Amino acid sequence: MSNPRPPSNATAPWWRGLTGYHWFVFSVASAAWFFDCLDQRLFSLARLPALNSLMQGQEPGIIQAAGKEVTAIFLVGWGVGGLLFGALGDRFGRARMLTLTVLLYSACTGLTFFSRTWIDFALLRMLTGMGVGGVFGLAVALIAETVPDNSRPGALGMLQVLSTVGNVSAGLIKWRIDGWEAAGTITRGAGWKWMFLVGALPALLVLLIRKYLREPESWLKLKREGRLPTGSIFAPYAGLLKEARWRKNLFVGAVIASTGVVALWAIGEYGVDLQRNVFKTWYLAAGVPADQVMAKVNEAVTYSYLISMLGAAVGMWWFTKVATRFGRRKAFAIGFSLALVVTVMVYWKMNSPADGYWMLPLMASCQFAVFAGFAIYLPELFPSRLRSTGTSFCYNLGRFAAAAGSLFSAQLATRVYGRFGSPAMERYSAMTMCAIFLLGLAILPFAPETKGQPLPED
Repeated sequence: MSNPRPPSNATAPWWRGLTGYHWFVFSVASAAWFFDCLDQRLFSLARLPALNSLMQGQEPGIIQAAGKEVTAIFLVGWGVGGLLFGALGDRFGRARMLTLTVLLYSACTGLTFFSRTWIDFALLRMLTGMGVGGVFGLAVALIAETVPDNSRPGALGMLQVLSTVGNVSAGLIKWRIDGWEAAGTITRGAGWKWMFLVGALPALLVLLIRKYLREPESWLKLKREGRLPTGSIFAPYAGLLKEARWRKNLFVGAVIASTGVVALWAIGEYGVDLQRNVFKTWYLAAGVPADQVMAKVNEAVTYSYLISMLGAAVGMWWFTKVATRFGRRKAFAIGFSLALVVTVMVYWKMNSPADGYWMLPLMASCQFAVFAGFAIYLPELFPSRLRSTGTSFCYNLGRFAAAAGSLFSAQLATRVYGRFGSPAMERYSAMTMCAIFLLGLAILPFAPETKGQPLPED
C-alpha cells in the first residue's frame, strides 16, 4: 500500500476523493481511538464497583475518596504517556508508536482482572493510562498528514464522533455483565473484573496495524532529509519552545485543551456519582423496596449514560460543522459558553431519573463538543516534524490539570461543602469547578485562526 495525498478540493464534501488507503488510515486510527475510549469508559463505569470489592469493610465515603485518587493516578499516567509517546511519534514514526500504545493499554486493562488490592488496581490503571494517553496525538497526526486538506476537518471531527461508539459499547458491555451478575452467571460483585477483561481485545488490532499501516509521506520526507528531531527524548520539546511561533501555539493549544479535559474528568465524570445518590434517594422516596433500589439505580444510570453518548455524538458533529464553516475560534467560544451554562444547570437542578434522561445528554453534548475541536485544531498549530509532540502535549497536559482538579474537587467536597459522598457536596463542588470554562474563553483572543489553511510547515 502507498499513502498518496492528492490535491484538496475545497468545495467537495470531506469524504469525496478519499482513496482506499485514506479510508484504511481513517479506519485504523478510529479503531485505535474507539478502543481507547472504550477503556476510558469501562474504567469510569467500573471504578466504584471495583473499589467496593477491593476495599470491603471501608466506609462509603473513604471508598469514594479513593475513587477520586485512583482517577487522579490514571490521569497522571495518561498525561505521562501522552507526553512520552507524542515525542517518540515525531522521532520514530506515528504508526510504530500507535502499535505500542494500543498493546500497552489493552494488556494492562486485561491484567486489571487479576487485581487483589486497590494499590495494584491503581498501578495497572496508571500503566493503562500511559498507553491511552499516547493514542490521540498519534492517531490525529496520522489522519491529518494523510488525507487531503479539505478532508482533514471532517475526518478528524468524525474520528471524535465515532469515539462515542466506544463509549456506548462500554455502557452496553456493563449492561450485559450486570445482567449476568444478577442472574448468577458470574459471581455477584465480580462483574467489574469481566468488564476489564473485555478491554484486552484491542491487542488484536496490533496485528492489522503492524502489517499494513505506513508512515505519512510528510514524515517520511523529513526522515529522508534528516530533519527529524534527534538527541534526547526532550529534543522535540526543545524545538517547540525555542521558536516563538510554535511556543505561542503550544501555550494556546494547551490552555484550550486543558479547559475541556478538566471539565470532562474533574466535573463531568462525577455526574455518575451524583446520579447514584440522587436516583437512590428518589427511588426510596417513591416506595421502591430497599433490596430493589440498587438494581433500579444501576438501570437508570445505564440508560442515561447511553443517551448521553448520543448527545455527545451530536455535540461533536455540530462543533465540526461550525468550525468548518465559521472558524475554529468561534466554534470554541460557542462550545465553552454552552458547556458553562448547561453544566451548572444540570448539577443544580437534577433531582430524579427523569431529569437525568434529558439533562445529562444535554451536558454531554456541550462538554464533548469541544473534543472534536481538539482533533481538528491542535494538529493545525504545529509543523510535521513536531506535530505529534505538540498535539499530544496540548491534549495530555490537561490530564495533569484534570488530576489536580479531581483532587481539588475532593478538597472542596470535604473541607468546604461538607461530608464526602453527599449529593449537596457533589453539586456544589462541581458547580464551583465550572469556573474552568472561563479560562478557555479568556485564551481565545490569542488563538490563531486556521480555517481554510494548509497544515503549517517550517
